[in-house]
Amino acid sequence: MTKKDWIATYELLFQEQVMVARKDVHMPKHPELADKDVPNFHIMKAMQSYITWLQEGQLAWRHSYWYLSNKGTQYFCD
Repeated sequence: MTKKDWIATYELLFQEQVMVARKDVHMPKHPELADKDVPNFHIMKAMQSYITWLQEGQLAWRHSYWYLSNKGTQYFCD
């Protein structure tokens, strides 16, 4: 995963406070980051590797949802 993909992923997470990804590793681009050519698989792996106390996740049928926890928000504000 390139540095520009990491930056685009985290910028979207910090701006929107939530990241949604369809559980489809073969999807060529993540819909919200299609203009930056970030594959959906990279989003899924970046969010899975993120520090667990800074974010929380939910799984629903074919989508995964990640959002910053209160500790994560406070950590980045400080």
